[in-house]
Amino acid sequence: MEDDQIVKLYWMREENAIQETNAKYGAYCFSIANHILSNVQDSEECVNDTWMRAWNSMPPKRPDRLRLFLARITRNLSFDCYKAKTAKKRGEGEIAAALEELGDCISSPFDVEGETLARELAECVNRFLHTLPPRECDVFLQRYFYVESVAEIGEFYDLKPGNVLTILSRTRKKLKEYLEKEGYGW
Repeated sequence: MEDDQIVKLYWMREENAIQETNAKYGAYCFSIANHILSNVQDSEECVNDTWMRAWNSMPPKRPDRLRLFLARITRNLSFDCYKAKTAKKRGEGEIAAALEELGDCISSPFDVEGETLARELAECVNRFLHTLPPRECDVFLQRYFYVESVAEIGEFYDLKPGNVLTILSRTRKKLKEYLEKEGYGW
């Protein structure tokens, strides 16, 4: 079923919208959640919560790209679950490593509470990503949006882990310089 038809089902409040969404995007959303959580049960729960969040969001929202809409919901729910699970115990994992790697580029010494600033920063990062060559952008997104391991990214692009790390390091440096030029220098 096409995305616009699935969205129409949500708007008509048809329960089979969730079944159609799961059939088309269930494995995709599970993959996103599992890269962040590394736990099948928690990942399945996040995917189910994604369907509920989508149900509650449409209407009034009518996403232009359903796949990205669902990915964002899944990712946010997965990060929330990760934070809740690690609040009491701090473990090592890909998520911690990925966030630490990005820390030099986007961390701030002061508490930024305004959603406006966060949205502006997100738009700035998005503009930056559009300046990158396709493979470099994809490697960056796979690491920092989908939280894939360096080994997985290397396997996908037929690169050695060291090459992936070099691409990521250079891209983070470019991002930091870009953000400083845009007035986000911390």
